[in-house]
Amino acid sequence: MPDLTVESRQVGDVTVICPEGFINAHTVRQFEQSLSRALEDGNQKLLINGSGLAYIASAGLGVIMGLIEETRAKGGDIRLAELNDTVRNIFEVLGFNHLCKILSSEKEGVASYQADTPG
Repeated sequence: MPDLTVESRQVGDVTVICPEGFINAHTVRQFEQSLSRALEDGNQKLLINGSGLAYIASAGLGVIMGLIEETRAKGGDIRLAELNDTVRNIFEVLGFNHLCKILSSEKEGVASYQADTPG
């Protein structure tokens, strides 16, 4: 079994990226390519569903930090959902909860983008 698999799918106008396994120095390229591909395809509303994510190292956090500015410059955002306690703790200790919205469910994450859309 590979250390990381990354799938993505569309839910309305939100691209949901589902990494499964470990994001570390060996697998971070694959994670970065998935996020970059979504942006290149014109998707600016990104939601990382972390339900299958066992661990994220600093390399993975760096990818999110590096792409969040580009995403926001295009009018979008990167949000996180369904993080397990270990991964959520990593994000909170490093202050990522102030940089990214962290939502409890994918449904809530998708809905958070709809709430941003002016009526």
